[in-house]
Amino acid sequence: MSVTIKDVAKFANVAPSTVSRVIANNPRISDKTKEKVRAAMEELGYHPNFIARSLANQSTQVLGLVTPGSSDVFFQNPFFPTVLRGLSEGAHEKQYALQLVTGKDEEAIYNGVVQMVQGGRVDGVVLLYSKVEDRILMYLRERKFPFVMIGKPFKFVDEITHVDNDNFQATKDATDYLLSLGHERVAFIGGDVNLVVTVERLLGYENALEKAGIPYRDDYVLHESFLLEGGQDAVCELMELPLSERPTALVVADDLMALGVLNTLNKVGISVPDDLSILSFNNVLISEMSRPPLSSVDIKIFDLGYQASRSLIKRIENPDEPYQRIIVSHEIVKRSSTEQSLK
Repeated sequence: MSVTIKDVAKFANVAPSTVSRVIANNPRISDKTKEKVRAAMEELGYHPNFIARSLANQSTQVLGLVTPGSSDVFFQNPFFPTVLRGLSEGAHEKQYALQLVTGKDEEAIYNGVVQMVQGGRVDGVVLLYSKVEDRILMYLRERKFPFVMIGKPFKFVDEITHVDNDNFQATKDATDYLLSLGHERVAFIGGDVNLVVTVERLLGYENALEKAGIPYRDDYVLHESFLLEGGQDAVCELMELPLSERPTALVVADDLMALGVLNTLNKVGISVPDDLSILSFNNVLISEMSRPPLSSVDIKIFDLGYQASRSLIKRIENPDEPYQRIIVSHEIVKRSSTEQSLK
């Protein structure tokens, strides 16, 4: 015979309504009572029927996650598994599940979001990106459907809860660090120009050069996909410059791209950091395992995901929750891919 809420209530010496409130994580129930009831649930092997609860509350207890564009980048770039871990932990703390929307192109992803929202499959949505132009964002706003973003919105900044780094400052700091090592020819390899993070980082790079009195060069700025191939293509283009004009240092917007840069440079006999210093972003595992290990800006990816899911759940449970901009800190992790310029 299955264990019921009444069995848990009797075991914990509380009312059945108290058990229900503990399952719903009601803030009016004290932590001491929650611990006692949860211990009783574990002792008796009681598992809440979330399907029945969802029907009663007209809630799915599910958060939808929307990926940026083609699924190739999502499944290959280690940024996303890390941000998913953070999202998952924040969601599970409040007993929410996650549903991922991917697709071969932007149209497929948009249609997936529409089906998910109109089908009542999720209570809210996390956009795992921020684009300059985004029809999914506009669709969610028009429907007044709860959503948050990872990244700074290009529009409606004060009307959308978002979790972000200060990407302008982070890239200024990264560029300043390379300049402090004596590098004057510093190039920038960024991602998709339709992503706000790319725009913000480019502005930070430009600002650092301007403050240092170093002219901005168009041929030192390239934009590619956040993949190995993106880094390979970008550095090949830079190496076509005359030897005396090639950069001595690179700011690369992503560790996976930077790994592509390293692989290409190794093939053509260019030494890192002796000939070229590299400072990338994200500080995922490949930055430590690459040869040489990459200096990288740690943007606390797990925290981005964790804060995003917690913020969305707050909006779902309290539609009057004020909009927030949550800034996650960054720091430069210095490894062997950067050193003092000898040129």
